[in-house]
Amino acid sequence: MRVTRCHVDHPLAVGQTLPLPEEAANHLVRVLRLREGDGCVLFNGDGHDYHATLVVVGKRDAQVRIEAASALDNESSLHITLLQGIARGEKMDLILQKATELGVAAIVPVNAERTEVKLDAARAEKRLAHWTSVVVSACGQSGRARVPKVAAPQSLLDAARQVPAAALKLTLDPLGEHRLSTLPPAPGGVVIAIGPEGGWSPRDRQALAEAGFQGLQLGPRILRTETAGLAAIAAVQARLGDLG
Repeated sequence: MRVTRCHVDHPLAVGQTLPLPEEAANHLVRVLRLREGDGCVLFNGDGHDYHATLVVVGKRDAQVRIEAASALDNESSLHITLLQGIARGEKMDLILQKATELGVAAIVPVNAERTEVKLDAARAEKRLAHWTSVVVSACGQSGRARVPKVAAPQSLLDAARQVPAAALKLTLDPLGEHRLSTLPPAPGGVVIAIGPEGGWSPRDRQALAEAGFQGLQLGPRILRTETAGLAAIAAVQARLGDLG
């Protein structure tokens, strides 16, 4: 039986009775048609599932009582950060959704030289809120109880400079130094940099190289941006993470 999970951005505790946020209440009551006495599961990103019962169902709101909490242990042992060149609309949503399902710990949207999506401050703030909601929804579907951090959009140069020195830094390159079979252990985590729809420019590649990124060969075919990162995450998880 599929468990209905809803995200609540609020501290949660066993025995607590609380009103559900409007979006969660609408989903449970109006979409799934749950009624008083029915159960659901809440999560807030602290690593636990909170098992709850609907105790009040109104026309515009709903309240739940938290009956129990259970710690989840389904996070990848490999800390993966995706530096993703910003893609257009549904492509970016797909990348965020599937990367979350595959177990990434953090996502950094980056502006590269060939990025086609130009965001001013107001649009960037709105897109960040939307991207975060996509990631939260993917956590609910995939059973994760920790929500990957989605950073504010930033330049590739700034993002590359902030990568921890201990991380294994990779970008896809058909002539790269590494194949999957030659990747070393990565106790400091892995950072995977994927270009936008126009790919990395020569200056982008130079910036990545200067920041310590190494090329990873991942087959002989050219992958679109919405395929490349997901394929790389899955491959690296199979080699070094929890898909092996």
